[in-house]
Amino acid sequence: MIKRTFLVYIAFTAIAFFNIFSNTAYAQANKPEMRAVWVATVDNIDWPDKPTINSEEQRASFIRLLDMHQRNGLNAIIMQIRPATDAMYPSPFEPWSQWLTGRQGQPPVPYYDPLEFMIHETHKRGMEFHAWMNPYRAVFNVRSSSITSTHISRIHPEWFLTYGDKKYFNPGNKEAQDYVVSVVRDVVSRYAVDAIHFDDYFYPYPIPGKEFPDAAMFQKYGNGMAKDEWRRSNVDSIIVKLYRTIKSVNSNCQFGISPFGVWRNADKDPEGSNTKAGPTNYDVLYADILLWLKNGWIDYVAPQIYWEFGHPLAAFEVLVDWWSKHTYGKNCYIGLAIYRAGSNAAWKDKTQLPRQIEKIRNTPNVQGMIFFSSKSFEKNQYGWSDSIRLNYFKEPAPVPRPQ
Repeated sequence: MIKRTFLVYIAFTAIAFFNIFSNTAYAQANKPEMRAVWVATVDNIDWPDKPTINSEEQRASFIRLLDMHQRNGLNAIIMQIRPATDAMYPSPFEPWSQWLTGRQGQPPVPYYDPLEFMIHETHKRGMEFHAWMNPYRAVFNVRSSSITSTHISRIHPEWFLTYGDKKYFNPGNKEAQDYVVSVVRDVVSRYAVDAIHFDDYFYPYPIPGKEFPDAAMFQKYGNGMAKDEWRRSNVDSIIVKLYRTIKSVNSNCQFGISPFGVWRNADKDPEGSNTKAGPTNYDVLYADILLWLKNGWIDYVAPQIYWEFGHPLAAFEVLVDWWSKHTYGKNCYIGLAIYRAGSNAAWKDKTQLPRQIEKIRNTPNVQGMIFFSSKSFEKNQYGWSDSIRLNYFKEPAPVPRPQ
């Protein structure tokens, strides 16, 4: 009798421990975590593989891409739908993209709506769809890009500035700002996107020895401000307009920004990071990300921390820790450079990316990661795609809710 009672006790104890372990594992597996990938359409980096008017080929290649990321355990895609003031969807404002069909303005054949299709397929797999747009790039290459007569740069040439081999909206032009807001409003009102996503291209990265040619606009509207201050105010104003517009159309649609990985260096600002980056968001791109976070003008930030552990100018671990202390209650997803596999000695270390994932998971106020970019998962260098699929993302996780 005593032996039987003891065995029953052992059995119940084992079951209790198993349940505790199972519940803990389940809670860990179901902890919200952003697991996303950027899918770049500019210059056909990720999709489609090559321009084609054939709608069946476009759909089939997107399904292959999406199925791969679903197998890898990702729960969101950041899909570039407006690479250069053009559209991967039927837009009343902008022509079809040359990177979709080969010639700007040419729709796919047979006709369909690629954006509606992509959103439907993404949601069907339980994944979020974030619509990635480039706000100010208008012509990717002034010498070779296909530009239609209906492109806004032809209709309103006074809104644009040529800098290097590209053409940009003048960020100080309020009519141009309002136009960009209208494009975003149209997408949010017609499509079930989970977020509007902008990357790091506000004012362009500087070309050595060439000043961005906005002197005339500054003379007219500078109102006594320093030029840097005026440029930042221009970017601030469109961010506010975009946030208010998105929320007025669909309060559930998020607005996310993926800035360059360094806000400011500490030698320029005591609030800055212990880095020595050349360009920075605040001083060179005129994007004051911290102001937007503090004021609640964006729902999440996804800094592109594309350096390795111990980098002498911008160490990965230093920047992850810095951003974790500067989220101001908003979600923070770290942009990871899976594309850099094999690019230098540090990125030939097969533990580099896995250690970065572990660092993210062990840092407070950081809710996940976004990989650049989709093609790198196909290459599977150092078995990183396998490691993500079979280890890090083996168990599903929901996307974090906005804070």
